Amino acid sequence: MHETFSERKIAALRLQHPSAELIAHPECEPGLLAKAHFVGSTSALLRHVTESPGLEFIVATESGILHKMKERAPGKLLIPAPPNHECNCNDCPFMKLNTLEKVRASLRDGTGEIDVPEPLRSRARQPLDRMLEWS
Repeated sequence: MHETFSERKIAALRLQHPSAELIAHPECEPGLLAKAHFVGSTSALLRHVTESPGLEFIVATESGILHKMKERAPGKLLIPAPPNHECNCNDCPFMKLNTLEKVRASLRDGTGEIDVPEPLRSRARQPLDRMLEWS
């Protein structure tokens, strides 16, 4: 999912904000996760920003969470991780298509099933398993 964050641009941000913690969603690339101070699910990232004594955070996940973070930790500087390309993948339009109503209808009606062939299915399951481990 979050494979287009620019590690080079994040490194530059870290030089500008040396006390900033890099926090990342587990769907980010392994190289970025290895450099992160904290890795967690969306709710874990929100909790971390709220509870951490740190005041600056570079946030590598979907940008929609920044609003909630600002609400719960108003005195903290939240810096969205920059994308690698012109595409602003941390503002994912596909994530915004999901709603609780659609998930409920899918579960209720058994619709929306997607058949993903191997080996793509196995690779796609890895970040989901990591998310579940960390949540």
